Amino acid sequence: LGVAMIGQSTTVAPADKKLYALRDVTGTVESIPLITASILSKKLAEGITGLVIDVKCGRGAFMKTLPQARELAESITRVGKLNGLNVQAIITNMDAPLGRAVGNALEVIESIETLRGRGPDDLQRLSLLFAAKMLQLAGKATSDAHGHQLAREALDTGAALEKFRQLIAAQGGDPSVVDDPSKLPLADSQTPIVAGQSGFLIEMDAEAVGLAALELGAGRRKAEDRVDPAVGIIVRKKPGEVVKAGEAVFEIHHNGVGLAGAIARLSLCFRIGTQPPPAVPLVIEVLS
Repeated sequence: LGVAMIGQSTTVAPADKKLYALRDVTGTVESIPLITASILSKKLAEGITGLVIDVKCGRGAFMKTLPQARELAESITRVGKLNGLNVQAIITNMDAPLGRAVGNALEVIESIETLRGRGPDDLQRLSLLFAAKMLQLAGKATSDAHGHQLAREALDTGAALEKFRQLIAAQGGDPSVVDDPSKLPLADSQTPIVAGQSGFLIEMDAEAVGLAALELGAGRRKAEDRVDPAVGIIVRKKPGEVVKAGEAVFEIHHNGVGLAGAIARLSLCFRIGTQPPPAVPLVIEVLS
């Protein structure tokens, strides 16, 4: 198919799993050399020749500050080049959630909408940016503009969506979910979190939104925890947008687990003011 999704396994970078477990118990999860080794070991084992990596920066990211994100990006690009890779690292903003969906099935649905060319603006812009960069590294595009044009054409013609269908089928899934996302797991109930006043949404804490989704069962606290793919959160308003009193800022999709905890986190994770916040760039820095 010309595309694969792959992760660490018993045959691909098996030491990475052991080292990751050791990092948890030795207080070295934040070690940039070990993060670099974990990220690149799998890529190098796969035999790639080019890599574009998204280094998130902000409240919802592992790297909370720009100096931390820059240090990680520089480490990855330096070690990648020492191993013969053509590497670009792009530092992007993660103070607020990217897109509007948080949760497994909800994010898949949003991804399908993005492949249809009608996803959230920020998610679509980043997707096109990374596709354009990869096309350049692969020698298919001669510039950022040319790569962007080719990626945009893949969306507009439906070629990108068709490739996703093929990928699902090749992995033993049901490609008909692309045309009927209701076949994906859906939560039983939805509960809104509404604004108490009118104004501009000034800020939103992406980490708190992620932890709220965790309360619902969208992720694991312990390795043995069961993940509920149906639950999650839809972000109805994002920083910079106008919100009216009583309008939903979030929509919680839940199956009766963790709702109170999610409501408590989400109710405190955003701020409304009378003036629009300063514009924050989605792409902060590009390193190559």
